[in-house]
Amino acid sequence: MLNREDIKKIIPHRDPFLLVDKITEMEPLKRGVGYLTLNKNMAFFQGHFPEEPVMPGVLIIEALSQVGATVLLSDEAYKGKLVFMAGADNLKFRRKVSPGETLRLEVEVVRLRGNFGSAQGKAYVGDELAAEGLVKFAVG
Repeated sequence: MLNREDIKKIIPHRDPFLLVDKITEMEPLKRGVGYLTLNKNMAFFQGHFPEEPVMPGVLIIEALSQVGATVLLSDEAYKGKLVFMAGADNLKFRRKVSPGETLRLEVEVVRLRGNFGSAQGKAYVGDELAAEGLVKFAVG
């Protein structure tokens, strides 16, 4: 299991933009499962939306991407590099995500050729699918 400090040794993201609290399962270059517990003090909730806070969908995709980046950069071949989002396909947002909830972030690398690839991500609250999509990436 990786905690926030372990994750920060692998990917360059820092607060307030580190969107993964822990990773409980990981197979480098293949798959990972991470978690993010949301609290009302997170910066994006202040303006999205003040009367009914909702995590922006793009940040859910970013959280999935950070789990994917950790899966890639944990492998010696990619250690110390950066992972850039190169596109996304078939994004679907199934439910709102609010303070007090915990996101389970499941990512599976489905294609990796050199420094380019794609990963399928699914974000859950409990057993309920909150978001899903295919994220394309480049390693540099």
